[in-house]
Amino acid sequence: MFKTRITELFGIKYPIIQGAMMWLSRAEMVAAVANAGGLGIMAALTFPTARELREEIRKTRSLTDKPFAVNITLLPTMRPRNLEEYIDAAIEEGVTIIETAGQNPRQYMKQLREGGVKVMHKVASVKAAKTAERIGVDAVTIVGFEEGGNPGLDDVTTMVLVPRAVDALEIPVIAGGGIGDGRGLMAVLALGAEGALMGTRFMLSRECPLHPNIKQRLLEASEKDTLMIMRSINNPERVVATDFARRILEMEKKGTTLEELLPMIDGRRQKQALDKGESSQAIIPCGQVVGLIDDLPTIKEIIDGIIKDARIIGKRLSEGG
Repeated sequence: MFKTRITELFGIKYPIIQGAMMWLSRAEMVAAVANAGGLGIMAALTFPTARELREEIRKTRSLTDKPFAVNITLLPTMRPRNLEEYIDAAIEEGVTIIETAGQNPRQYMKQLREGGVKVMHKVASVKAAKTAERIGVDAVTIVGFEEGGNPGLDDVTTMVLVPRAVDALEIPVIAGGGIGDGRGLMAVLALGAEGALMGTRFMLSRECPLHPNIKQRLLEASEKDTLMIMRSINNPERVVATDFARRILEMEKKGTTLEELLPMIDGRRQKQALDKGESSQAIIPCGQVVGLIDDLPTIKEIIDGIIKDARIIGKRLSEGG
């Protein structure tokens, strides 16, 4: 039931992929996902230098012998000048899977291909997915409006985007947005996806290095406790609906410039708030699926539980009950 082109392509047991989360997707969490049968993804730009990324990859290797991936985010507000060095570091350290996200990765494809890695690119539209296929990526992740982080400008849900992408592409499709349990996994597999990307579910795990105060805030949240910011700069992001996030929305309504917004959305500010548990001092990316989550298990318990529930659903459906 869980053998797909994605599990074959990446050499993983289950078609479950942990979303790359800035500051959080570090060695312990990535390795825990890998050891539980999924694909962990390290967020490369968490690390100020390519040397530090190398060190974190080596640390991950000391914790697992299973495949894991490195994410390279291609956004103007996040991109370091030496992005090629990050890619080289991952390849030279033996990483065989790289996820790109954000802008078109065309200019890096030669470097990635020469490095012998499998490339998956994360998109928020079918048009972008088709472009990614055309330039030679091995798989695409398409994320719907429900997703935490950057779900794109079109406000189309995962339930619609996934079958559209599956119908339009030859390469495997991974679904993201609104998935956090066995029901979500089975739903996107039924839609034709060959893997499921989950971010918020893994934020609320014991291994995630998110401050306990913020974890508790998320455990108490409902599906209505997120909002979208940064539409005004064409980089919408779904975050926890805090007073801080509402302040950004008000600034945008008044026509604030990117330069005025930057201090509010600065990654260093976010890291400090996440480390100290100050949810009122920075934005906290989070998906609507947070409303389905009310526990804080280990990552192994999360993945085992998803697979157990998915098997039960599959059996029920096959029996017509």
